[in-house]
Amino acid sequence: MENTSFRQIIGSRSAPYLNSLAHACGLATGYHGVTYPSLPNYLAATSGSTFGLANDGLPATNSTRAASIFSQTGTSWQSLSESMPKNCDRANAYPYMAKHNPAPYYVSVAAQCARQSVGLPSAPTFAARYTFVTPNMLHDMHDGSIAQGDAWLKAFVPKVINSAGYQLGSTILVIVWDTDNNSEGNRVPALVVAPQVRPGTTSAGAFNHYSLLRLSEETLGLPLLGNARTAVSMRAAFHL
Repeated sequence: MENTSFRQIIGSRSAPYLNSLAHACGLATGYHGVTYPSLPNYLAATSGSTFGLANDGLPATNSTRAASIFSQTGTSWQSLSESMPKNCDRANAYPYMAKHNPAPYYVSVAAQCARQSVGLPSAPTFAARYTFVTPNMLHDMHDGSIAQGDAWLKAFVPKVINSAGYQLGSTILVIVWDTDNNSEGNRVPALVVAPQVRPGTTSAGAFNHYSLLRLSEETLGLPLLGNARTAVSMRAAFHL
């Protein structure tokens, strides 16, 4: 999700579904984006580094040969981007924006990207080891309202919860925003949804996008990349 602060979501009447999830699942109350603007945060969450970027440029100018969780998982990853007109689209096609889809920025997975970074289907499956899901600009709260984003999640999240992997206890869903709206020191909500999470769990741990990458890599048994090595782990806080 995009550009919304913790206080704009948690306790907001415009986000009833998200607040119901926060009460029923897990909520990180001290989670922060790592920088501004959007793109460096997406790279941080998938590679452990921002590569010093401070812009939202397209893959043509901001691609990297660095390792990422996509390359770590080989052919068992998928990136599902709502409204993306063609696979692994490296250009903007509003309401799809390439800066919100990190997979095309990694040169090392270019071949897989053409097959595994696809438009979000109406009935997605989550059999891949790692799945990155991006709503479009209207549903991620960037251009649309909080209420629109909340309604989109209300329709999408049950697809994850009802999936075979989640029902077997092998899927973790994390809902997170890239940055705040410059009002709260980049503090954003992060909701952790998994069968192992005790209802109403909260943690004030100093988590960030590197912690999210660390969680993904730890649960998949992968080496920690970049700043994930020193990031605060989220596993114990949410009983994962």
